[in-house]
Amino acid sequence: MSEVPSWDQSIATLTGPGAPFEIVEKEVGGQNLKVFANTPSSLRERFNETRLNGEKTFLVYEDETWSFADTMARVDEIADALVNRYGIEKGDRVAIAMRNYPEWILSFAAIVSVGGVAVCMNSWWKTDEMAFGLEDCGAKLLIADIERFRTAEPTLSRLETRSMIVRHDGELPAGADRMQDVLQTGAAMPEVSIGPDDDVTILYTSGTTGFPKGAVSTNFAVLSSLQSFACRALAGALSQPPKDPSPFDTCFILAVPLFHVTGLVPVMLSCFVNGIKLVMMYKWSPERALKLIERERVTQFVGVPTMTIDLLESPDFDSRDTSSLAAVGGGGAPMPPDLVGRVDKSFKRARPGLGYGMTETNAYGPQINGDDHVKRPRSTGRSIPTLEVRAFDSEMNPLGANELGELCFRGPNLIRGYWNNPDATADTIVNGWLRSGDLGRVDDEGFVFIEDRVKDMVLRGGENIYCAEVEAIIYEYEDVHEAAVFGMPHDRLGEEVACAILPKKGRTIDVDALRVHLSAKLASFKVPSVIEVASEALPRNAAGKIMKRDLREVLIERKKG
Repeated sequence: MSEVPSWDQSIATLTGPGAPFEIVEKEVGGQNLKVFANTPSSLRERFNETRLNGEKTFLVYEDETWSFADTMARVDEIADALVNRYGIEKGDRVAIAMRNYPEWILSFAAIVSVGGVAVCMNSWWKTDEMAFGLEDCGAKLLIADIERFRTAEPTLSRLETRSMIVRHDGELPAGADRMQDVLQTGAAMPEVSIGPDDDVTILYTSGTTGFPKGAVSTNFAVLSSLQSFACRALAGALSQPPKDPSPFDTCFILAVPLFHVTGLVPVMLSCFVNGIKLVMMYKWSPERALKLIERERVTQFVGVPTMTIDLLESPDFDSRDTSSLAAVGGGGAPMPPDLVGRVDKSFKRARPGLGYGMTETNAYGPQINGDDHVKRPRSTGRSIPTLEVRAFDSEMNPLGANELGELCFRGPNLIRGYWNNPDATADTIVNGWLRSGDLGRVDDEGFVFIEDRVKDMVLRGGENIYCAEVEAIIYEYEDVHEAAVFGMPHDRLGEEVACAILPKKGRTIDVDALRVHLSAKLASFKVPSVIEVASEALPRNAAGKIMKRDLREVLIERKKG
């Protein structure tokens, strides 16, 4: 039996001279960065290459199956309409606002293939938010389902933004086009020259404070992220082999929104450009997900940790065949340490995994999987050489190994800035380093550990309390399904520690017993003095992150009353 290569050996094999992921130095945006030598020129080029997959299955959605040939034929037709009907030119912004339909993917590929900038609108937005996004980006065209069209309708006429509606057979709103009515069967992809430095996407940040910011990426940034994910996946497979080699072809399930960077880049785009089958869900349901995993032989599950918990807690879990799964993980939030071991023990083949990325990094960041994750359940892993990760102090001075500071990123996969917002860009990107807003450390082996959001740290009587640490201990309590820890105003201490908890189905939370559990593992000042037991799921934003601000405001108002 051959010896398993180390992480460093695997990276060297994959990124050395002449290797498939050869790394070289190149100037990008005034910075001398490590980049992949074989980075394509544009997403248009990568999409065009997928035609070679022919009748191989790409999308499975409800009772629909789309081959790569079907997909690219429709992409060509939409691209033709964009240019010849709507006059879309290179650099024009085209907004997409719909739930996870195949048309979301088809529209995205068409937009970027003709040099347009795909603006991925949050489908949970209300009228004012949609109006802000459309006006902020200056969208020339909106491609939407009927629900999102109605949300945007009051704004469209004011901005003179045209619209195309998908999957709607009812009465057509005045001034709108129906997608199937405007496409020319067999139309060819228009000829457009696109370069690596041309803008390709605008993704709006989750907007937990004020209006969101439009994060702008170039073709080179998105493609660098895609290559980073591919390189990291191979390095992980070489150095952290699976429990049992999978007899199934790689297949992802899309359980998160496409407007979120996780759904867009590491899931949808990775599948599209690498010839991988993608199973789309109409909406999240653990029972439906388990059925699809069994039916389609899904090998890769990517979601927020709560979705993994939902799978394991589902009454259908034991009766469904999940043996095809090779990896269960995702990102968007820290994974409770006890969940790491639980995943490793609950699936026949799947290993746990976690990624730490942001909209601003095109989702790529430190990742961890397999034995590394089991041994270091509190870590979010390490990065490949194209992305530097360091901790900095408040003056942006770099810190050493294991020193606590704000985690920052530098690499070719970063956004170029925020749309029409130079002040926010300057605040976030300093000397080429992107400030994450997360407090953490990097150990001497390159493993990253996140302690908390910088602004979410609780300062109680002069003591710093990292919410992630308290949450990890709360999750060890067997009756807890969801937990969020945050600070509440306190007259004497400045802040006190509060938490909101949702029990598992059929369970109740004994608050006194929970406090005994926490007191046995945490210093007394870290134990929450306010514990709210919720009767419904804790509020989350579109990226799947618990909205601690909303929970805090509810408790503050209740305290006043």
